[in-house]
Amino acid sequence: MANVLDLRRRIRSVKNTRQITKAMKMVSAARLRRAQERMSAARPYARMISSVLESLTRRIEIYDPETGNLRHPLFAAREEKRVILVVVSGDRGFAGAFNANIVKAAVNFIDAGKGKDFDIESVGRKGRDLLRRRYPEAVYSQATEEQPAVRQERRGPVELTGDHPGMLIKLETDRVFDLAQKIIARYVHEEIDAAYVVYNEFKSVISQRVVVEKILPLVKIGGQQIAGAAEPSIEERERAAQAALTAGVPLQEGDTHEADEESKKFGTANVDYVYEQPPDELFNALLPQYVASLLYHAMTESVAAEHAARMTAMDSATNNASEMIDAYTLEMNRVRQAAITKEIIEIVSGAAAV
Repeated sequence: MANVLDLRRRIRSVKNTRQITKAMKMVSAARLRRAQERMSAARPYARMISSVLESLTRRIEIYDPETGNLRHPLFAAREEKRVILVVVSGDRGFAGAFNANIVKAAVNFIDAGKGKDFDIESVGRKGRDLLRRRYPEAVYSQATEEQPAVRQERRGPVELTGDHPGMLIKLETDRVFDLAQKIIARYVHEEIDAAYVVYNEFKSVISQRVVVEKILPLVKIGGQQIAGAAEPSIEERERAAQAALTAGVPLQEGDTHEADEESKKFGTANVDYVYEQPPDELFNALLPQYVASLLYHAMTESVAAEHAARMTAMDSATNNASEMIDAYTLEMNRVRQAAITKEIIEIVSGAAAV
């Protein structure tokens, strides 16, 4: 049985840990607010590029009337034999089951696609480390000045072909666009037949889920192609709501219905807009930007969801630390009372013997 000195030492240690977890919770709450502001700032661009493309589809035919071929290869649907999967996870830990849930959704999606070859592009260090334990990395030849690196023979149906650590710590549009261009180039050259992204969709602290979204081939501009989704449990939502309330984070997202309806008018209004470039040329140039906006949207939401998960995890850790302090304090009082009682009994026994 521990003595009073040991229990005091434990209480002091747990109090120090509680201060750290409480500070990390408030830092995550502040970063969550900034991530939500970044999401709000990116939405007008995504809405407008979708509206412009919808407007252009009303003025040009996706299929060439003379040849019957698609005007852009990103609309060409093929049998899915080779798939690229972008897994968006976090770069830091202490976020509860955030990274594990994303990797679990990716693994379940891969297991469901038996007979297909999967190439994984990992965004985030935590997801990369978990996937490396399960799947091999692709092997490339040595690059030279005259010849770029060439991929060697596959070592299995699933391989890690890309690694992008630190991309979400400082999210830059140029890096996201480069990744989108790489995926588009592989799709156009028919190296892959489809492209999916696994991320944590974030609407608010209590409204989020892990989704598998199909980004290529394109089917409908402005619409999501959800291939799978995992909803959080009621208990997880309640913990997230409690953490948000104590940190001063709003539970519901801002109302953007009016802005969404206003942006849709551009693409649906019966107005003959005059474009500086030919509509088909503008349409082909904007499609890669649209695919990049889908990836950027997924990453901004995943960043916000990671901060929300870390805030919830640190709130739970702080509450657990408080419970441990109460339990240790109660035990320390009992030990101290037992020691005092023992001393009194010894004194009384000694006095009675005299």
